[in-house]
Amino acid sequence: MDHLWAPWRSKYIADASKGKQEGCLFCRVTQETMDKENLLVCRGRKSFIILNKYPYNPGHLMVVPYRHLPSLELLEKDEAMEIFAFTSRALKVLREIYSPDGFNVGINIGRIAGAGIDQHVHVHVVPRWSGDANFMPVIGDTKVLPETLDETYKKLRTSSICGEEVFDR
Repeated sequence: MDHLWAPWRSKYIADASKGKQEGCLFCRVTQETMDKENLLVCRGRKSFIILNKYPYNPGHLMVVPYRHLPSLELLEKDEAMEIFAFTSRALKVLREIYSPDGFNVGINIGRIAGAGIDQHVHVHVVPRWSGDANFMPVIGDTKVLPETLDETYKKLRTSSICGEEVFDR
C-alpha cells in the first residue's frame, strides 16, 4: 500500500470539528496586521486578495471586498470595479507564475450554492491543469498539492499582483 503525506487534510478536519470561529473570517483578517499568517496577499482600497487556506490547486486565491455583504448586487460600483481588476490581475500573474492550462473563476452566492462563507461575497480564482482532477480526491479522499501555502504566498507577494498603479492606497 502506498502512503501519501497530506497534512493539510488533518488540519482541515480538526478545525472543522472544533466548530466555526466567531464572526466573519474575512472581516477579522482585515482588522489584523498579521497578513502573512492570515495569507492576505494584497490590500486594495475596496478589496483584498487572500489565499484559500484549503486550496483546490496551487495558487487558489480569493478576491474579497472589505464590506461584509452577502451578494454581488450589493456592491458599489467602485468596489465591483476593483474586485474585477484584482481578479484580472490575479489571472495574469498566476499565468506568469504557474503556467496553468486554464482557470475556474467563480462566486458562490448562498450556502445552497456552495458558499463556505456565505455572508461575505468573494471571488475564487483557481488555476487548472490538464489532469489535475485525478483519482486521488475520489478514491483516497486526498488532494495532492506540489507546494506549501507559504511557498505560494511568497511567490504572489513578490509578484506584481498588487499593481501599485491600479491600487495605490
